[in-house]
Amino acid sequence: MQSLVRGLAPCIVLLALATPAAAQAQTPRTLTLERALELALQRNPELAAAGWEEQAAEAAVEQAGVLPNPELEIAGDNLGNERKRDAGDRTASLQISQLFELGGKRAARVRLARSALDIAGWESRAKRAEIVARTKQAFYDQLAWQQRVVLAEDTARLADQVAATVARRVQAGKVPPVEETKAQLARSGAMVEREQSKRELAAARARLGAIIATPGVDLGEAQGELERLETLPDFETLAASAQTNSVLLRWTGEVERRRAGIDTEQAKSVPDITFKGGVSRFSVFDDNAYMLGVSIPLPIFDRNRGAILESHRRLDKALDEQRNAQVRLRAELAEAYQRVQAVAVELQMLRQSILPGSTSAFDAATKGYELGKFGILDVLDAQRALVQARTQYLRALSEYRRGTSEIERLSGMAL
Repeated sequence: MQSLVRGLAPCIVLLALATPAAAQAQTPRTLTLERALELALQRNPELAAAGWEEQAAEAAVEQAGVLPNPELEIAGDNLGNERKRDAGDRTASLQISQLFELGGKRAARVRLARSALDIAGWESRAKRAEIVARTKQAFYDQLAWQQRVVLAEDTARLADQVAATVARRVQAGKVPPVEETKAQLARSGAMVEREQSKRELAAARARLGAIIATPGVDLGEAQGELERLETLPDFETLAASAQTNSVLLRWTGEVERRRAGIDTEQAKSVPDITFKGGVSRFSVFDDNAYMLGVSIPLPIFDRNRGAILESHRRLDKALDEQRNAQVRLRAELAEAYQRVQAVAVELQMLRQSILPGSTSAFDAATKGYELGKFGILDVLDAQRALVQARTQYLRALSEYRRGTSEIERLSGMAL
């Protein structure tokens, strides 16, 4: 029993948390964070959809710059009249017309399409940053649950050994049989916790597989550094970096698109000119007649004022939404920053005092129980406190990794 207690020293605890289960017949497949990110960027359907949207916007820019097609009109008169006196009084005509856009309509249209392309590009970059953050979070969740399974297995073995110790003391007549019942209940609880941890690990693997677009495929054991803490820059440095966040730049592109929309609507208020030219064939005279013409709408009733006013109000809305996005991003970054700092303090306390203290308390309770100074409830309470401390440590590590991934997404700065 003393060798068991010595095996729970803090350094051994930390080593056990970072080491996969050793009792395996074959070396399992491993998945590193770099490989997970590579697969996610290659296979994630959301990211692929954003890429197709960007390519569609590129095609829209090409289409916006083309000139309107000319129109060909062919007509004939008196074609169905079979009476002899009117049969020669037929007329055939051919006319070509070309619309010429005035007021800078084509340039405004191209500018509007280019601004939509910029927005699609920033949305694609924002989606990429989101997928990277989600992949990191899912990867570290799986890594944490792998170690939770190891912890649950260690806890179950520890409960087995405590139950065996109590059984020997009951057989020796040193303690009443009820203590063995309590130890068996603790052992059963540890077994339930082990099975729950395995189910949570399977769910974490499924979440990571969904992001990488490989559902049902065994990606292997996650392999990485869960316990390494990052050195965070100061908040203002992160906030300054966040100004180049693709989410904010997307709103910059949106404002530009609304301004281009104003130019487009203003250009529509300028009438276009259509030039026409053609020839008519008069069979009765056996002669041709040529014509030239021009048509232009008269902007008397519709000067597109309503659409121009609407585009101005859309710009005002976009400017307010841009400011709101800046405020919201800074608030989210501040929240994530404070949460990570708080978790870092929690991890330091767990490493320096709580884990060693829980181990020492369990050591003392176990020795005292063997000497008859403590009851089984003292041993079980100390064991429960040790398991809770180790579980809290893993939960804090997972929360820390989730928070740093969120900071990277919001600030655009790699930690």
